[in-house]
Amino acid sequence: MLKTSLVGRLALALLFSLTVAAPTALAAGDGEELDAVSHTGDGYYYDLSPFGKIQMPRLFVIRDADGGLGLKAFANSKKAIDSDEIGVDAHGVESHGTDGIEEGDDVVLETQNEALVTDAVDGGHAEGDDYAEYGGVAPYYAHLVGENGNEIVLDLSPTRHLMFALLAILLLSLLFLPMAGKYKKGVGRETAPRGLLQNMMETVILYVRDEIARPNLGDKTNKYLPYLLTVFFFILTCNLLGLVPFGATATANISTTVVLALFTFVVTQFAGTKDYWGHIFNPPGVPVALKPILIPIEFLGIFTKPFALAIRLFANMTAGHLIILNLIGLIFIIGNTFGAGAGYGTGIAASFMVLFVYALEVLVAFIQAYVFTILSALFIGMASAEHEHDHDHAEDHGLTPHDVAVAAANGQAPPPDKLHERTVGTEVAYA
Repeated sequence: MLKTSLVGRLALALLFSLTVAAPTALAAGDGEELDAVSHTGDGYYYDLSPFGKIQMPRLFVIRDADGGLGLKAFANSKKAIDSDEIGVDAHGVESHGTDGIEEGDDVVLETQNEALVTDAVDGGHAEGDDYAEYGGVAPYYAHLVGENGNEIVLDLSPTRHLMFALLAILLLSLLFLPMAGKYKKGVGRETAPRGLLQNMMETVILYVRDEIARPNLGDKTNKYLPYLLTVFFFILTCNLLGLVPFGATATANISTTVVLALFTFVVTQFAGTKDYWGHIFNPPGVPVALKPILIPIEFLGIFTKPFALAIRLFANMTAGHLIILNLIGLIFIIGNTFGAGAGYGTGIAASFMVLFVYALEVLVAFIQAYVFTILSALFIGMASAEHEHDHDHAEDHGLTPHDVAVAAANGQAPPPDKLHERTVGTEVAYA
């Protein structure tokens, strides 16, 4: 039985390695290069490489020559460029490369009476693709601008990451709205939860409440728990969708993480008490001579917290995908250098490394959702906390559930009036 299982696992790993290595032969045949940054980045197309790319609709608010505003919609970037209202920015061509043109060709781009001549390189696109009229770049890579007196005021075009963020919202709605109906009927409140899904979700929700929200927010847990649960499940779903084949990670987009961090920033500031603002603009217990130095630092700390939230989530979700793609890129490099056979051989070794990093990415998807949520709860809890400065700081003002757990772990009995505040963590500590 053990031998059969081992053979099955090796066969599965070999099949996966051949699947990973297969694009090497394809790339060697048409000259396409693996661009890891492009795969992890955003764009106005849905990437189905190596099968191709699907362009997304383009939507613009345009100001015409007479100053009037209008909403213009196009089926895709190519249709927009083919119209008389949208053109390609000549200054944005070089940064996007010159895909699809044979080496040595001169490409002339006319945009708003300007001409750009650039040496094109082989981009390896399918035969028949003609991007010369777009300055040697695929239309979905080109930077679009208004033409013939028109000006693009606002680009409302959906991107790949936006579509997956909306997909995450849709999936969460389909998951939780029916579950909310069950609770309204009493299932889970008057009776035990029914079904595997409801039990799993209730376990996660109770964990967020008891181990993330309550230790940091105390008696204000119920007020901010809906926001924390929304952030946790949205980030987790976006992270996991990025691990699905042909998926995209919305949280690997700095715009998404900045918006999430701004939500936490706004909630934190509105939760701030007089004591919170007093610590910033009039730090207690600090010599007057040091306050002019400390106050700007404290004020800057208001903005560094959400900045750290945004960068941490963005960097971690981007880095993992880049590592996976770069490991796969080894197959392309060796395959193009030493031949397809070497590429297939490299694919076997690289696939095991990819599997390990992929499994690690699943863990990171949960960890990053947890980290963002617990830091948001911590920032909100710090802002909404009330401190009694009229009393000695050494005076005991009561223990948080976390303090109770630590005390129990050190062999100290918890106060009797704190026994009702046990959480999952405290139960483990008592055990």
